[in-house]
Amino acid sequence: MYLAHRAEDGRKQSILEHDSNVAALCAAFAAPFGAEELGREVGLAHDIGKYSRAFQRRILGENIQTDHSTAGAQEIAKYFGWLAAYCVAGHHGGLPDGGGRMDAPSAPTLSGRLKRPVEPYGDFSDEIRLERVRFRPPKVLGRGGFTAAFWTRMLFSCLVDADYLDTEAFMRGSPPPRGSDVTMEQLLARLEDYIAPWWDAKSDLNRVRCDILRACMEAGQTQAPGLFTLTVPTGGGKTISSLAFALRHAAAHGKKRIIYVIPYTSIIEQTADTFRKVLGEDAVLEHHSNVDFGDDESGPPDPEKARKKLAAENWDLPVVVTTAVQFFESLFANKPSRCRKLHNLADSVIIFDEAQTIPLPYLLPCVRAIAELTVNYGASCVLCTATQPALGPMFTDISPELAPREIAPAIPSQIFQRVRYEKIGPLSDEALAQRLNAHNQALCVVSTRKQAQTVYGLLNREGSFHLSTLMTPEHRRAVLKTVRERLDAGLPCRVVSTSLIEAGVDVDFPAVYRAEAGLDSIVQAAGRCNREGKRPLDDSRVYIFQPDSAYTVTLPHSMKRPLEVMRSVTRDFPALDAPETIERYFTALRQFTGEAIDSKRIVPRFEDGVQDPGRPSFPFAEAAREFRLIDQDTRAVLIPRTDEARALAARLQSGERSRALLRKAGQFSVNVYENHFNALNARGALDILEEGLAVLTNTTLYSEDTGLALLTDGGVGIFL
Repeated sequence: MYLAHRAEDGRKQSILEHDSNVAALCAAFAAPFGAEELGREVGLAHDIGKYSRAFQRRILGENIQTDHSTAGAQEIAKYFGWLAAYCVAGHHGGLPDGGGRMDAPSAPTLSGRLKRPVEPYGDFSDEIRLERVRFRPPKVLGRGGFTAAFWTRMLFSCLVDADYLDTEAFMRGSPPPRGSDVTMEQLLARLEDYIAPWWDAKSDLNRVRCDILRACMEAGQTQAPGLFTLTVPTGGGKTISSLAFALRHAAAHGKKRIIYVIPYTSIIEQTADTFRKVLGEDAVLEHHSNVDFGDDESGPPDPEKARKKLAAENWDLPVVVTTAVQFFESLFANKPSRCRKLHNLADSVIIFDEAQTIPLPYLLPCVRAIAELTVNYGASCVLCTATQPALGPMFTDISPELAPREIAPAIPSQIFQRVRYEKIGPLSDEALAQRLNAHNQALCVVSTRKQAQTVYGLLNREGSFHLSTLMTPEHRRAVLKTVRERLDAGLPCRVVSTSLIEAGVDVDFPAVYRAEAGLDSIVQAAGRCNREGKRPLDDSRVYIFQPDSAYTVTLPHSMKRPLEVMRSVTRDFPALDAPETIERYFTALRQFTGEAIDSKRIVPRFEDGVQDPGRPSFPFAEAAREFRLIDQDTRAVLIPRTDEARALAARLQSGERSRALLRKAGQFSVNVYENHFNALNARGALDILEEGLAVLTNTTLYSEDTGLALLTDGGVGIFL
């Protein structure tokens, strides 16, 4: 018997059994996009290199290295060419770059590996026979290269998830606890029970919210799958209404799951909590960097945590709440662990909350990915926001069938007019602080962490708070809890924050000050003013001010452009939150940015990959390294400010490591740029660990008011 795996208890799994199991799973996963038969062949071929004598000696205990995936790639390439070969070649190490005809056999590219000598594996034909089969090719969008590469990554996802699942089941001795038995119809019934009391609305505002909710449910039932927009002003009940559309649509059209994509971890937890309250713990997976399923805890195992930990690897629960970073970076990843969940996006409903926050340098590849999911993988995608980013022309340029359909009814603007905007011109930090001190309750949003700390230092101490990413996530949550309590009690509450508070954070101030920024940021900040519409308009003001030029000069290019476009557009369209102003702003922003909507040239490089049709050369590994929605030039500094954080720091400093431990450490860490990190290190304030993480050893550099100190060139902490 030729062996594929040996378990610690001595059990053995044959290659034939493993490849047959993987083939069946891979075929089932690929069926939604017409590649069922090809998926079966790829599954059969992926481990045939294990038939070599060298691999069999290795699995029986010899300390030798073998490369079985290259043999499988060479064999499958004879039948189906390079696209299938990418999948088999990368099923352990990741999808390789394609390379060129001149690549040497030693090159890590697919071109090089297909030339590489491998250990003889001919005995596989006694047990496994590959066949040429037919499959449905994807509909070509654009020039076809991006489409082919996307399809390859989806087939790769089917293979690696099937491989992981069968290997995991064998090693455990039984299939692991995965998925959920709850149906979309049952989830829809839970939602309908939850919202039943809402229909007897008393106020005009609640009646309009019900109209939006009703329109979403009706559209979910009657509209054919495709691309949608859902434009709901702040306070219109967007979260539940979008969920209602998704559940109705999934139940009516046989969609397998709902993926809710949220831009910031600062709001993902409250959204996931809402969904769990509506749908139950058994249906909702919260997947992002801050989530901890407790896999390194002592005590008896928790089956529910174990199930969700496994589900996070391939998104096989009915409702998944994740971040835009996790979602889009996975779509452009090349590693098996990141890609295995992608096939579960087929036949799903995908809600993109706050769609206008997709970073401009990656807008085009993200739009192309959404287009592929909609046209070729049966997904219904919804761009959901209060300020639609006017992406319709980008989608229709890709394909006429991608014209977005609006779900929400036309809403009289005065219904959700909760604030009055007022431009007040230049304000020094001192003048700004003086105005804030005159309010009992007010929020001020600025664009830099330095200004947030400076202005906070000029405020009256009683009832004043600071929020920025110089504070740990756990610290920010505690401050927000106190802020909400003081707002509800009518106590003095003045908050200076960076933009982290703008999108979706549930706070309600009578006055908001916003430093000039992109129009979408201003409108989002305004969503924190008179959020529930309980105050008169004249008592609910959003003041737009020009900060000191020293702050504006230091803004990154990605923030300067939206600021310049906002100033230009609002000269002709003074009503800041009017639909025509917002549409003109996003249209001008796209035109103004030009090639900057794909600054890494991700899309052209994939499109160019089919210049040699028989040998499509795609930059899978290269793009995975370069596609980063958030600036990665930061280092994490763990702040031991609480007993729990100090215990985590001690475990890490002692050498203990686990994914759950590092993930939990993120709740007590601040991400800083390299120059800030180096300044802290030069001060002797860090214990640097090898995982790109450091522990702050000089805790005087972390303030309970403003977080981690910004350092001058001389290494002196600035606390105001």
